[in-house]
Amino acid sequence: MSGTIGRIGFIGIGRMGWPMALRLIEAGFAVAVQDAVPGRAEDFVRRHGGTAGDAARGADALITMLPTSREVAQVLAGAAPLLAPGAVVVEMSSGEPSATRAIAADVAARGIAMVDAPVSGGVARAETGSLAIMTGGEAAALDRVDPVLRAMGTTITRCGDIGAGQAMKALNNLVSAAGFLVSVEALLIGSRFGLDPAVMVDVLNASTGMNNSTQRKLKQFVLSRSFDSGFGLDLMVKDLSIALQVGRETATPAPLSAQTRELWAAAAGLLGPGQDHTAAARFSEALVSDELRSPQVNRKE
Repeated sequence: MSGTIGRIGFIGIGRMGWPMALRLIEAGFAVAVQDAVPGRAEDFVRRHGGTAGDAARGADALITMLPTSREVAQVLAGAAPLLAPGAVVVEMSSGEPSATRAIAADVAARGIAMVDAPVSGGVARAETGSLAIMTGGEAAALDRVDPVLRAMGTTITRCGDIGAGQAMKALNNLVSAAGFLVSVEALLIGSRFGLDPAVMVDVLNASTGMNNSTQRKLKQFVLSRSFDSGFGLDLMVKDLSIALQVGRETATPAPLSAQTRELWAAAAGLLGPGQDHTAAARFSEALVSDELRSPQVNRKE
Protein backbone atom coordinates (compact mmCIF):
# COMPACT_ATOMS: atom_id res chain seq x y z
CA MET A 1 0.00 0.00 0.00
CA SER A 2 1.37 3.37 -0.97
CA GLY A 3 0.29 6.88 -1.81
CA THR A 4 0.01 10.13 0.08
CA ILE A 5 -3.29 10.87 1.75
CA GLY A 6 -4.66 14.22 0.66
CA ARG A 7 -8.45 14.09 0.88
CA ILE A 8 -10.00 12.84 4.11
CA GLY A 9 -13.64 12.08 4.75
CA PHE A 10 -14.74 12.44 8.37
CA ILE A 11 -18.08 10.93 9.42
CA GLY A 12 -19.30 11.79 12.91
CA ILE A 13 -18.45 15.30 14.09
CA GLY A 14 -19.89 15.25 17.58
CA ARG A 15 -18.14 16.53 20.71
CA MET A 16 -14.98 14.58 19.92
CA GLY A 17 -15.17 14.41 16.14
CA TRP A 18 -15.59 18.16 15.67
CA PRO A 19 -12.23 19.20 17.20
CA MET A 20 -10.51 16.19 15.64
CA ALA A 21 -11.70 17.17 12.16
CA LEU A 22 -10.63 20.75 12.86
CA ARG A 23 -7.12 19.60 13.72
CA LEU A 24 -6.93 17.85 10.34
CA ILE A 25 -7.92 21.03 8.53
CA GLU A 26 -5.35 23.01 10.49
CA ALA A 27 -2.74 20.41 9.48
CA GLY A 28 -3.46 21.14 5.83
CA PHE A 29 -5.60 18.17 4.82
CA ALA A 30 -8.61 18.58 2.55
CA VAL A 31 -11.46 17.42 4.78
CA ALA A 32 -15.07 16.60 3.93
CA VAL A 33 -17.36 16.22 6.95
CA GLN A 34 -20.64 14.39 7.41
CA ASP A 35 -22.91 13.90 10.39
CA ALA A 36 -26.33 12.41 11.13
CA VAL A 37 -27.48 15.63 12.83
CA PRO A 38 -29.01 17.91 10.17
CA GLY A 39 -27.01 21.08 9.58
CA ARG A 40 -24.04 20.14 11.74
CA ALA A 41 -21.67 19.46 8.84
CA GLU A 42 -22.67 22.70 7.14
CA ASP A 43 -22.13 24.60 10.39
CA PHE A 44 -18.66 23.10 10.71
CA VAL A 45 -17.78 24.17 7.18
CA ARG A 46 -19.04 27.73 7.78
CA ARG A 47 -16.83 28.01 10.85
CA HIS A 48 -13.71 26.13 9.82
CA GLY A 49 -13.71 25.35 6.11
CA GLY A 50 -13.68 22.03 4.35
CA THR A 51 -16.69 20.64 2.53
CA ALA A 52 -19.95 19.01 3.61
CA GLY A 53 -21.80 16.17 1.93
CA ASP A 54 -20.82 12.65 0.96
CA ALA A 55 -17.59 12.57 2.93
CA ALA A 56 -16.50 9.25 1.47
CA ARG A 57 -16.72 10.25 -2.19
CA GLY A 58 -13.21 10.13 -3.64
CA ALA A 59 -11.56 10.14 -0.20
CA ASP A 60 -8.10 8.64 0.28
CA ALA A 61 -8.93 8.00 3.92
CA LEU A 62 -12.28 7.82 5.67
CA ILE A 63 -12.47 8.40 9.42
CA THR A 64 -15.49 7.14 11.35
CA MET A 65 -16.21 8.53 14.82
CA LEU A 66 -19.61 7.07 15.67
CA PRO A 67 -21.51 5.84 18.75
CA THR A 68 -21.27 2.06 18.18
CA SER A 69 -20.01 -0.56 15.75
CA ARG A 70 -23.57 -0.96 14.45
CA GLU A 71 -23.56 2.58 13.07
CA VAL A 72 -20.07 2.04 11.64
CA ALA A 73 -21.24 -1.05 9.74
CA GLN A 74 -24.31 0.77 8.42
CA VAL A 75 -22.32 3.81 7.31
CA LEU A 76 -19.57 1.83 5.62
CA ALA A 77 -22.06 -0.29 3.69
CA GLY A 78 -22.97 2.84 1.75
CA ALA A 79 -19.69 4.73 1.98
CA ALA A 80 -17.14 2.08 0.99
CA PRO A 81 -18.11 2.03 -2.74
CA LEU A 82 -17.54 5.81 -2.92
CA LEU A 83 -13.95 5.75 -1.70
CA ALA A 84 -10.94 6.29 -3.94
CA PRO A 85 -9.13 3.13 -5.09
CA GLY A 86 -6.75 1.90 -2.40
CA ALA A 87 -8.37 4.04 0.31
CA VAL A 88 -8.01 3.34 4.03
CA VAL A 89 -10.82 3.35 6.58
CA VAL A 90 -9.71 4.65 9.98
CA GLU A 91 -12.26 3.49 12.56
CA MET A 92 -11.77 5.80 15.57
CA SER A 93 -14.95 4.95 17.47
CA SER A 94 -14.92 3.00 20.71
CA GLY A 95 -16.28 -0.07 18.98
CA GLU A 96 -16.43 -3.81 19.54
CA PRO A 97 -13.21 -5.49 18.40
CA SER A 98 -14.94 -8.60 17.05
CA ALA A 99 -17.45 -6.48 15.10
CA THR A 100 -14.62 -4.33 13.73
CA ARG A 101 -12.80 -7.42 12.49
CA ALA A 102 -15.93 -8.51 10.63
CA ILE A 103 -16.37 -5.03 9.11
CA ALA A 104 -12.71 -4.99 8.07
CA ALA A 105 -13.17 -8.30 6.25
CA ASP A 106 -16.16 -6.87 4.38
CA VAL A 107 -14.35 -3.74 3.18
CA ALA A 108 -11.23 -5.75 2.34
CA ALA A 109 -13.31 -7.58 -0.26
CA ARG A 110 -13.59 -4.19 -2.00
CA GLY A 111 -9.83 -3.66 -1.89
CA ILE A 112 -10.04 -1.21 1.00
CA ALA A 113 -7.81 -1.52 4.05
CA MET A 114 -9.12 -0.76 7.52
CA VAL A 115 -7.43 0.11 10.79
CA ASP A 116 -8.91 0.88 14.18
CA ALA A 117 -7.61 3.87 16.12
CA PRO A 118 -9.73 4.75 19.17
CA VAL A 119 -8.63 7.67 21.32
CA SER A 120 -8.23 8.66 24.94
CA GLY A 121 -8.00 12.14 26.40
CA GLY A 122 -11.46 13.62 26.06
CA VAL A 123 -12.59 16.82 24.40
CA ALA A 124 -9.84 18.94 25.98
CA ARG A 125 -7.05 16.91 24.38
CA ALA A 126 -8.96 16.59 21.12
CA GLU A 127 -8.97 20.39 20.94
CA THR A 128 -5.20 20.59 21.44
CA GLY A 129 -4.39 17.66 19.15
CA SER A 130 -2.79 15.77 22.03
CA LEU A 131 -4.93 12.65 22.13
CA ALA A 132 -3.54 9.23 22.98
CA ILE A 133 -4.37 6.95 20.06
CA MET A 134 -4.32 3.15 20.21
CA THR A 135 -4.17 1.41 16.83
CA GLY A 136 -4.75 -2.00 15.33
CA GLY A 137 -4.22 -3.20 11.79
CA GLU A 138 -1.63 -4.08 9.18
CA ALA A 139 1.65 -2.18 9.35
CA ALA A 140 1.42 -0.86 5.79
CA ALA A 141 -2.00 0.70 6.38
CA LEU A 142 -0.90 2.16 9.70
CA ASP A 143 2.23 3.61 8.08
CA ARG A 144 0.09 5.31 5.46
CA VAL A 145 -2.30 6.95 7.94
CA ASP A 146 0.38 7.87 10.48
CA PRO A 147 0.55 11.55 9.39
CA VAL A 148 -3.23 11.76 9.73
CA LEU A 149 -3.19 10.34 13.24
CA ARG A 150 -0.32 12.60 14.30
CA ALA A 151 -2.39 15.64 13.41
CA MET A 152 -4.82 14.58 16.14
CA GLY A 153 -2.66 12.87 18.74
CA THR A 154 0.77 12.98 20.32
CA THR A 155 0.97 9.36 21.48
CA ILE A 156 0.30 6.75 18.79
CA THR A 157 0.68 3.19 20.06
CA ARG A 158 0.43 0.15 17.78
CA CYS A 159 -1.32 -2.57 19.74
CA GLY A 160 -1.61 -5.41 17.23
CA ASP A 161 -3.96 -6.64 14.53
CA ILE A 162 -7.28 -5.05 13.60
CA GLY A 163 -9.43 -4.62 16.72
CA ALA A 164 -6.48 -4.48 19.08
CA GLY A 165 -6.73 -0.73 19.51
CA GLN A 166 -10.38 -0.96 20.49
CA ALA A 167 -9.70 -3.77 22.94
CA MET A 168 -6.96 -1.67 24.52
CA LYS A 169 -9.23 1.39 24.69
CA ALA A 170 -11.97 -0.54 26.49
CA LEU A 171 -9.51 -2.09 28.94
CA ASN A 172 -7.94 1.31 29.60
CA ASN A 173 -11.37 2.70 30.49
CA LEU A 174 -12.02 -0.31 32.69
CA VAL A 175 -8.95 0.53 34.76
CA SER A 176 -9.88 4.22 34.77
CA ALA A 177 -13.46 3.50 35.84
CA ALA A 178 -12.41 1.29 38.73
CA GLY A 179 -9.91 3.92 39.87
CA PHE A 180 -12.54 6.65 39.80
CA LEU A 181 -15.08 4.78 41.93
CA VAL A 182 -12.59 3.63 44.55
CA SER A 183 -11.15 7.16 44.74
CA VAL A 184 -14.60 8.62 45.38
CA GLU A 185 -15.32 5.99 48.01
CA ALA A 186 -12.03 6.79 49.74
CA LEU A 187 -12.95 10.49 49.81
CA LEU A 188 -16.35 9.67 51.29
CA ILE A 189 -14.80 7.51 54.01
CA GLY A 190 -12.23 10.19 54.80
CA SER A 191 -14.81 12.96 54.79
CA ARG A 192 -17.01 11.13 57.30
CA PHE A 193 -13.91 10.59 59.44
CA GLY A 194 -13.23 14.32 59.36
CA LEU A 195 -10.65 14.71 56.60
CA ASP A 196 -10.89 17.48 54.01
CA PRO A 197 -11.42 15.75 50.61
CA ALA A 198 -9.20 18.32 48.87
CA VAL A 199 -6.37 17.57 51.29
CA MET A 200 -6.92 13.87 50.66
CA VAL A 201 -6.55 14.44 46.91
CA ASP A 202 -3.28 16.28 47.49
CA VAL A 203 -1.96 13.44 49.64
CA LEU A 204 -3.05 10.80 47.13
CA ASN A 205 -1.31 12.68 44.34
CA ALA A 206 1.92 12.71 46.35
CA SER A 207 1.56 9.04 47.30
CA THR A 208 0.99 5.60 45.85
CA GLY A 209 -2.78 6.12 45.54
CA MET A 210 -2.30 8.57 42.67
CA ASN A 211 -4.29 7.83 39.52
CA ASN A 212 -5.89 9.72 36.65
CA SER A 213 -8.99 10.49 38.72
CA THR A 214 -7.03 11.94 41.62
CA GLN A 215 -4.99 14.05 39.19
CA ARG A 216 -7.63 15.22 36.73
CA LYS A 217 -11.15 14.62 38.01
CA LEU A 218 -11.79 14.77 41.74
CA LYS A 219 -11.11 18.45 42.40
CA GLN A 220 -11.86 19.59 38.87
CA PHE A 221 -15.25 17.96 38.35
CA VAL A 222 -16.44 16.28 41.56
CA LEU A 223 -15.55 18.62 44.42
CA SER A 224 -16.36 21.60 42.16
CA ARG A 225 -19.72 19.93 41.35
CA SER A 226 -19.29 20.91 37.69
CA PHE A 227 -19.45 17.32 36.40
CA ASP A 228 -18.46 18.45 32.91
CA SER A 229 -15.40 16.50 31.84
CA GLY A 230 -16.82 16.01 28.34
CA PHE A 231 -17.12 12.20 28.43
CA GLY A 232 -20.58 10.77 28.94
CA LEU A 233 -21.65 8.29 31.59
CA ASP A 234 -23.45 6.24 28.95
CA LEU A 235 -20.24 6.02 26.92
CA MET A 236 -18.32 4.77 29.95
CA VAL A 237 -20.87 2.02 30.49
CA LYS A 238 -20.61 1.10 26.80
CA ASP A 239 -16.81 0.85 27.00
CA LEU A 240 -16.98 -1.26 30.15
CA SER A 241 -19.44 -3.58 28.43
CA ILE A 242 -16.98 -3.95 25.55
CA ALA A 243 -14.17 -4.77 28.00
CA LEU A 244 -16.32 -7.47 29.57
CA GLN A 245 -17.22 -8.79 26.11
CA VAL A 246 -13.51 -9.14 25.32
CA GLY A 247 -13.16 -10.96 28.63
CA ARG A 248 -15.92 -13.40 27.71
CA GLU A 249 -14.55 -13.97 24.22
CA THR A 250 -11.14 -14.80 25.67
CA ALA A 251 -12.62 -16.93 28.48
CA THR A 252 -10.97 -14.71 31.10
CA PRO A 253 -12.60 -14.70 34.55
CA ALA A 254 -12.88 -11.05 35.63
CA PRO A 255 -15.04 -10.71 38.75
CA LEU A 256 -13.76 -7.26 39.77
CA SER A 257 -14.24 -5.99 36.23
CA ALA A 258 -17.80 -7.32 36.17
CA GLN A 259 -18.59 -5.61 39.47
CA THR A 260 -17.11 -2.35 38.18
CA ARG A 261 -19.32 -2.47 35.13
CA GLU A 262 -22.42 -3.21 37.22
CA LEU A 263 -21.73 -0.26 39.52
CA TRP A 264 -21.36 2.13 36.59
CA ALA A 265 -24.52 0.75 34.99
CA ALA A 266 -26.36 1.24 38.28
CA ALA A 267 -25.11 4.84 38.40
CA ALA A 268 -26.39 5.44 34.88
CA GLY A 269 -29.76 3.95 35.82
CA LEU A 270 -30.05 6.13 38.92
CA LEU A 271 -28.88 9.39 37.36
CA GLY A 272 -30.61 9.06 34.00
CA PRO A 273 -29.44 9.95 30.48
CA GLY A 274 -27.23 12.84 29.47
CA GLN A 275 -24.89 12.71 32.46
CA ASP A 276 -21.15 13.28 32.44
CA HIS A 277 -19.25 10.22 33.63
CA THR A 278 -17.86 12.10 36.64
CA ALA A 279 -21.44 12.46 37.89
CA ALA A 280 -21.15 8.79 38.90
CA ALA A 281 -19.74 10.23 42.14
CA ARG A 282 -23.33 11.17 42.96
CA PHE A 283 -24.23 7.48 42.90
CA SER A 284 -21.56 6.74 45.52
CA GLU A 285 -22.77 9.72 47.54
CA ALA A 286 -26.35 8.45 47.39
CA LEU A 287 -25.27 5.15 48.92
CA VAL A 288 -24.08 6.96 52.06
CA SER A 289 -26.62 9.82 52.00
CA ASP A 290 -23.78 12.33 52.07
CA GLU A 291 -22.10 14.75 49.68
CA LEU A 292 -18.45 15.56 49.15
CA ARG A 293 -17.43 19.15 49.79
CA SER A 294 -14.27 21.03 50.64
CA PRO A 295 -13.72 24.62 51.79
CA GLN A 296 -10.73 24.72 49.44
CA VAL A 297 -12.72 24.14 46.25
CA ASN A 298 -15.29 26.56 44.92
CA ARG A 299 -18.54 24.87 43.94
CA LYS A 300 -20.06 25.69 40.54
CA GLU A 301 -23.63 24.69 41.35
